[in-house]
Amino acid sequence: MLTILTVDDSASMRAMVSLTLEEAGYNIISAIDGDQALEKARNTDPDLVLTDVNMPNMDGITLIRELRKLPKYKFTPMLMLTTENSAEKKREGKLAGATGWLVKPFNPEQLVATIKRVT
Repeated sequence: MLTILTVDDSASMRAMVSLTLEEAGYNIISAIDGDQALEKARNTDPDLVLTDVNMPNMDGITLIRELRKLPKYKFTPMLMLTTENSAEKKREGKLAGATGWLVKPFNPEQLVATIKRVT
């Protein structure tokens, strides 16, 4: 069973994403911001990271940049799930090491299909 680290400062969004992914057979680790996600990532070994962009303490793009510095996350798929849709933010995410970009509100089937494609 694959483990996914989900990161979002919205409790309702974390719950919706977790429910969707658990129903698809994934094990979920949740974090409320980039700081907490980085700490959890150091102590666990998720197969994929799914993060929001705009969060307090550490945003998702900075989180991806920090995770990519760690050897065990060099090739781990990292997806952005966000309301941000500007070309500039997407470019910034790609430069940080994001594997893909999904826009909220998310389609559960599309989310699962995207995860299957990159894992």
